[in-house]
Amino acid sequence: MSIILGIDPGSRLTGYGVIEKQGRKFTYLGSGCIKTLSAGDNHPERLQIIFAGVSELILQFKPDMVAVEQIFMGLNPGGALKLGQARGAAIVAATNNGIEVSEYSARQIKQAVVGTGAADKSQVQHMVKSFLKLPATPQEDAADALAVAICHAHSYESLIKMSGRATKTVRGRLR
Repeated sequence: MSIILGIDPGSRLTGYGVIEKQGRKFTYLGSGCIKTLSAGDNHPERLQIIFAGVSELILQFKPDMVAVEQIFMGLNPGGALKLGQARGAAIVAATNNGIEVSEYSARQIKQAVVGTGAADKSQVQHMVKSFLKLPATPQEDAADALAVAICHAHSYESLIKMSGRATKTVRGRLR
């Protein structure tokens, strides 16, 4: 059994999604957004809110692994820099708690969840809802974060199979 925290970083809204993987079964544990809008234009304060929010999620859900979406470099330079800093705040929160962090491109995530790297946000939302058997469609950022977690679950399992290495137990859970 593994608990995976997926993060869709953003300087205004950072989506998160938590799933549990046991064998081939996936269970939805929670999702939502860390909102930094109260910080106004104070970027350092926004980063602190993201760090504190991810740290709180780690305490609440006790994930074995954290997966984060990579930056799409087509953004304007200032936006890419702020997004990179938001990612960094989330990554540092995980590594400060001794949790392994993996990163995936938007294309890899969409490919893993929808079957095509060119999928749009509504397709990702639909497939996440269907895959996790959710009663309602999750908000965009939360759905993206759940997709990151699902992508990691598939990728991590494939890497273990390809490497031939045995899984190890961490905190009583298979890894």
